[in-house]
Order: sequence, then structure tokens, then C-alpha cells
Amino acid sequence: MTQIYLSSGEAVPVTVVQAGPCHVLQLRSLQRDGYEAVQLGFEDKKRPSEGRPRSRASQASRSERGHVADIKSKRSLALKEAGKELPAKAGCEPQKFVREIRGSVADLQVGQVLKANFMDGVAAVDVTGINKGRGYSGVMRRHNFSGQRATHGVKKCHRYPGSTGQNTFPARVVKGRRMAGRYGGKQVTCRNLKLVRIDAENNLLLIGGSVPGPAGGFVIVKATNIV
Repeated sequence: MTQIYLSSGEAVPVTVVQAGPCHVLQLRSLQRDGYEAVQLGFEDKKRPSEGRPRSRASQASRSERGHVADIKSKRSLALKEAGKELPAKAGCEPQKFVREIRGSVADLQVGQVLKANFMDGVAAVDVTGINKGRGYSGVMRRHNFSGQRATHGVKKCHRYPGSTGQNTFPARVVKGRRMAGRYGGKQVTCRNLKLVRIDAENNLLLIGGSVPGPAGGFVIVKATNIV
């Protein structure tokens, strides 16, 4: 995050998001798949050294390479000999972050590269990402409980949640009671964030306010449908 100054002199907090280049890997159509969508990939994934097997998860597997390029597998050769038309390949490196976004794909083609200027004319966006995982947390941190008093008989349980259930009726803990547990690490969407500026030369989007996730995390940016 940083801040920029508008022409009016107002300082605006923004999050800088690198929004490209994104490769169009696949296109979904109503005739073949029953819905329209585009599959985009961002950031090249490392491939194993020539002649060496894949040694770690960060390296692209053979199936990931076959997803973006024609590697002449036995199956593809058999399909070609049978006269079946194979789907088009993007012809790029295997991608690290691959996501499918629903919507019209009339003006897109497999192998096309989308850059930040693709968002020209968009006033506001929805940003989806995995928020920061904070592990197993207590009720004061997870749910903003005030805790118990620091005086008058409260001994070594100042951060405890207190009573969680009833006595004879209903004699159980009601579902949905806020307690300690796993905090964060969930998918979150921040909607209708203002797109303050586009740096087309460096493929950067300056989005007003904060977005989910840590610095360097992956997010999905879409034009908002809120009027």
C-alpha cells in the first residue's frame, strides 16, 4: 500500500496491484461447456532442467506444460490420428496462478496477452483474495471481545470468553456461539473499490483502499457489477 495525490491535492490511500501480463489459456463457450468464461494465467512457472525429472512442487509438471502447449503426448497423437480436432493451446510457459472468470468472451482469443490497459474505462472493481491467516486465535483477537475485568476476583482469566451456555434450558451451547478458533485464511471479496489510476507502462492498477491478502499475494480483479 501507498498513497498518491490527486489533482485536487487530496491524498488517497491505494493498493498497487500488478495486473499483467495475463495469458488467455482457454475459452469456455455455451455450445461446448454450457457457459461462457475465460481462463487466465499469471506469472510463469519454472520448468525442470532439460533431461531432469520434476523435483519440487514449484516446478511445472508435464500435465501443466501440456495445458498451455502442444507437447505431442501419446494421447494427443492418437486423437489427431482419429481425426479429432484438439482445442487451441496458448503457446506460453506454464502459469503459476490460473483462474477462470465468467463473462462474455466475444473479443478474446486463446494465446492473447492481456495487460493493465484492458481495464481502461472501468471506474470500480471487485477484488477477491485469501486474507491473512492468523492461526488459532482467542475471542479477544478473533471476535473483538472486551475480556473480563482486571479487578474484583478475576484471577488469571482476563482474556477468557466467559460463560458460553445455559443451565437447565436448553442445557447446551447454542449453535453459532462465537469462540476461539481458526482466524483468517479464507476467501474474501472487497466490492466496489475505486480504480484510482492505471499505469499501463508497468502493468499496475492503483486501487483505492486495501485488498485481501498479504503483500505479494495473488488476487482476482474484476469490474464491479454494482451500479
